[in-house]
Amino acid sequence: MNQFTEAMRQLVAGVVVVTVRDERDDIGTTVTTFTSLSADPPMVLLSLASSGYLCEVLLRQDRWAASLLSGGQAVMASRFATPGRPSARLLLAGTPHHRGPRTEAFIIGGGVAALEAETIRVIPGGDHTLFLAQVLDVDYVDPSLPPLARLRGRYRPVA
Repeated sequence: MNQFTEAMRQLVAGVVVVTVRDERDDIGTTVTTFTSLSADPPMVLLSLASSGYLCEVLLRQDRWAASLLSGGQAVMASRFATPGRPSARLLLAGTPHHRGPRTEAFIIGGGVAALEAETIRVIPGGDHTLFLAQVLDVDYVDPSLPPLARLRGRYRPVA
């Protein structure tokens, strides 16, 4: 690991599962580079590795969902972060979830919040691609739960 990567591991990041319904399957992955970009209009920024399959799909499918995980969902984060993972449908078996009404993407229940978004601009940046998206809907917010964070390569609930 190089010094830059080690330096960035010192930042606490929220943990989000991003999902999209493709014409063939449901795809999702765990991300930690997801943030609010604007309150008016409501916008978010998502960063994905350009070489990843989800990035490829989001370049042709503009609407997607983001489930902001709670402290008790580290297993879910790990499932969606595993290389070679199966369809999102299989990863969500036995877990409360539903399809977002605006995107048809899976939304995971039990998180701290979930939203649906539509990409309005794509920006290449080094080995990643940035997706600037307008928020279409906030599906739910549950401030009673602690959020899940990633720090120094490990998932941790925020007290």
